[in-house]
Amino acid sequence: MRTPLRRSAIFLSAAALLAAMGGATGAAGATGAQAAAEDGVLKLGYVLPETGQLAFLGPPMIQSTNFAIKTINDAGGVLGKPIPKVVGADEAGQEAVAAQSAARVLNAGVDAIIGAAASGMSLAFIDRVTGEGVVQCSGSNTAPTFTDYDDGGFYFRTAPSDALQGPVLAQTIQDDGHDRVALIARADDYGRGLLDSTRKALEDGGATVTMAETYDPKATNFDQIVQKVKNSGAQATVVIAFEEGTQILQGLIEAGIGPGRAGVYGTDGLRSEELPRLVSPADPGRIAGMKGTAPAAETNPEYVKALQEFAPNLEVLQFAPQTYDCVTTVALAAEQAGTDDPREFVKEMIPVTKDGEKCTTFAACKQLIADGKDIDYDGVSGPLDFTDAGEPGQATIEVYQYTEQGQLQTVRTEETTVEEAE
Repeated sequence: MRTPLRRSAIFLSAAALLAAMGGATGAAGATGAQAAAEDGVLKLGYVLPETGQLAFLGPPMIQSTNFAIKTINDAGGVLGKPIPKVVGADEAGQEAVAAQSAARVLNAGVDAIIGAAASGMSLAFIDRVTGEGVVQCSGSNTAPTFTDYDDGGFYFRTAPSDALQGPVLAQTIQDDGHDRVALIARADDYGRGLLDSTRKALEDGGATVTMAETYDPKATNFDQIVQKVKNSGAQATVVIAFEEGTQILQGLIEAGIGPGRAGVYGTDGLRSEELPRLVSPADPGRIAGMKGTAPAAETNPEYVKALQEFAPNLEVLQFAPQTYDCVTTVALAAEQAGTDDPREFVKEMIPVTKDGEKCTTFAACKQLIADGKDIDYDGVSGPLDFTDAGEPGQATIEVYQYTEQGQLQTVRTEETTVEEAE
């Protein structure tokens, strides 16, 4: 069950900002959700990164959203009507901007919002969205914070919690023969959550965590934390970061802690084809041997091929499958409920992912619903099987590595469940 979580000052500040922008119900007495509830058309919006540190994730997530909508409309739409063009806005990697973007999307009368990409950006506006009775689904929020967040039952995610990723990362490190590990992470919900789950898994596996510290991701100099890593006597270092991680990796290499001599590991925030060239433009092979983990992106070849045909210039696929599954799950919930009112179809968000007749496409699932069947949608990212918290009960985690030529490659994928992670 979802239980209330104490709000921090930053969340209250975001709420105050939204109120100042007109976030409260106006004199007309109609919120965005109320305005859209009775029109019979499922309207979707997104708040995803078009600029900022995670801008590289924007194209795959936005294009996958558009691709999912096209696939749904090609199958006759939802409730016999096509989903209109998605209403989009930029999360920008800034809480205030993300909150403003969410407000604009809500004011367009959407029934569900896809996003944000970053856990911290979702936390900047989740109260406003769910408080208005609008469904929110993220394909990439991984912070454990959301499992017990007091969202009134309106928030969902198709990306697995970092409580599932941490143990896979820890096992990868120990399988490589490292038993003294330093952990450094950005000081936000994503960083702290993944640091904690990785630390617990390492210690449960008998490893020694020589240091576990967070840093200010807005800092301009990371020499101090690099020096702490060097002084810690660790055999391996885990860097839980976004774009600022390039500077940290540069510092580690300069300090003689590069991947070639000592194990360096990243997570999904550093999984990028461009990382080797960002760290060392003249010699991308400098990070050769660096490994990491991330929710798997390319385990469904049929979906990958279809998405790349839809968006030929798409180079990054990270979190694209999970985003597609957010859109499809919302559409199936509305179809099952027989209404686009989010206060009604939200009740079907969990049931359509489990305990019914299995189906893997919107069209197939829609036909089963028309036949009066309960469905179990298995997504392009894998079986969802939402728990009561509205998140996957199992996950496929990719172990990636950078080669001598500076190329990103998948080493293997591993299946993990909530029960195994506990």
